[in-house]
Amino acid sequence: MKQLVLTLIGKDKAGLVEQLATIISSHHGNWTASNLSHLAGFFAGILQVEVAAEHAAELSKALESMPGLDIKIHEGIASEVNEHKLLKFVITGNDRPGIVRELSSVIKHKGTNIVHFESSKQSAPNWGVPLFNAIATVELPDGLDKDEVIRALEDIASDVMVDVENLH
Repeated sequence: MKQLVLTLIGKDKAGLVEQLATIISSHHGNWTASNLSHLAGFFAGILQVEVAAEHAAELSKALESMPGLDIKIHEGIASEVNEHKLLKFVITGNDRPGIVRELSSVIKHKGTNIVHFESSKQSAPNWGVPLFNAIATVELPDGLDKDEVIRALEDIASDVMVDVENLH
């Protein structure tokens, strides 16, 4: 089986997910994972599809000709994530320009690898400023204690709070 990674964007409208699912299914593909969002009036996402090699070209052609969506298709490569080294950080703080750069810089400098990242800005009327929320799933390298990463993330600013969930 081939693994295909699709990135897509287009003006949001009802029925796009159903159209994608129908094309994938009718061309013998299996939708295995996705992150899809409505962002500033656009439908944007990334998804993973597995398909037998003999159907990959036909499926790719059908997806790329889908009206209203700009779809890029990449063939997956072998990779391994150590499930026992994964941690999920739930990060909350006052929103400000550069907060994602600051967080990702700390994570990188500690030698961890981000395997999944979600973020949002939410209204916080009682706080006076919008709140930034992120969920970062990271793979810790051997010998790194999770508390060291937590301290480094919380040291970014006094308003940054970090909760941790073990995933194994």
